[in-house]
Amino acid sequence: MNNIAVIGAGGRMGKALIETIAATDGAHLRGALERSDSSLIGIDSGELAGIGRNQIEVVSSLDEITADFDVLIDFSIPEVTAANTVFCAEHGKKMVIGTTGLDEGQLAQVLKASNDIAICMASNYATGVNLCFKLAELAASVLGDEVDIEIAEAHHRHKIDAPSGTALSLGESVANALGRDLKQVAVYGREGQTGARNVGTIGFATVRAGDIVGDHTVLFAGEGERIEITHKASSRMAFARGAVRAAKWLGSQKAGLFDMQDVLGLR
Repeated sequence: MNNIAVIGAGGRMGKALIETIAATDGAHLRGALERSDSSLIGIDSGELAGIGRNQIEVVSSLDEITADFDVLIDFSIPEVTAANTVFCAEHGKKMVIGTTGLDEGQLAQVLKASNDIAICMASNYATGVNLCFKLAELAASVLGDEVDIEIAEAHHRHKIDAPSGTALSLGESVANALGRDLKQVAVYGREGQTGARNVGTIGFATVRAGDIVGDHTVLFAGEGERIEITHKASSRMAFARGAVRAAKWLGSQKAGLFDMQDVLGLR
């Protein structure tokens, strides 16, 4: 049940996943996919990832490998993930979803599919980040309304959504601990004469530059002291290792919607 297919084999995350699967006991790459117009179709995915030939050629459709894999790892774009979710639900394939920026309709598709298949969906698969979710929740519950809370994140220039899914998940962790609705208290950027900071808001700041893999900080600022919880990713391998760990964990799950907190036993 650890036969894995990877969407976006030619991308940075796809290559990291292929390398990680090859290095993980009990995990087996059984499919590598790219869009139909890609020049990578037919290329050996191991050579593509820089690990040597693995006899798994890049293909353009899940239909070509339906019988070969049990779990699909998808770090692509919302519309592709939504379509793959429908396919996997119809064919009894489990999913690890790392795509962020899904709209309400696409999220509803994922939820519906989870009635039939096991899905792990997380904004970030790094173990350290998921520990930060718990630490941020704990800090918020202890500090309460005595502090102002700001969340800052930085990513590479190619990231297409903002704030990052991880930043939003950190915001949700903090807001839930404080009994607040993030949709009501979030402030996304400030400009001009904004006036004094509104009590109870949670601010977000976003940086897009260079090749930054992913930096996140939650700042709790009170009178006379500040607490910062920070995670900095230096390699996509941290995300890949978590995603492959989640794929293996799903082997014992029949159906349902899970996240990395479940995989790591942090609930």
